[in-house]
Amino acid sequence: MTHPVDVHVGKRVRHRRWLIGMTQQQLAEQVGIKFQQIQKYETGANRISASRLWDIADALDVSVSFFFEGLDDTAKSGSGKPGVPADLMGDKEALDLVRSYYAIPENQRRRLFELARVLSDVA
Repeated sequence: MTHPVDVHVGKRVRHRRWLIGMTQQQLAEQVGIKFQQIQKYETGANRISASRLWDIADALDVSVSFFFEGLDDTAKSGSGKPGVPADLMGDKEALDLVRSYYAIPENQRRRLFELARVLSDVA
């Protein structure tokens, strides 16, 4: 049986990997393991040892604590905001949107953000 902490950490690995546009194969190569192991980590089927988590954090350019962020919130049933899924970062489309958003030059990004705010107020 999977432990909720292992599932949470695995999801955070997957989210960060998606966010930076890295494949499971690329991450596995950087860490020195097979991509199937990355799959097992991301689903929480296999636990990630401390040293392996350190290597994964280095490959994904985050601190080890990144993988534990929001752990206290996993017990909550929702995000607390209307129209926002509880597991927003688990949505690949949302991650793709965030990645695309940050690829836009900053001045245009600010204008797009303001447009989104106006549109969400109208809806």
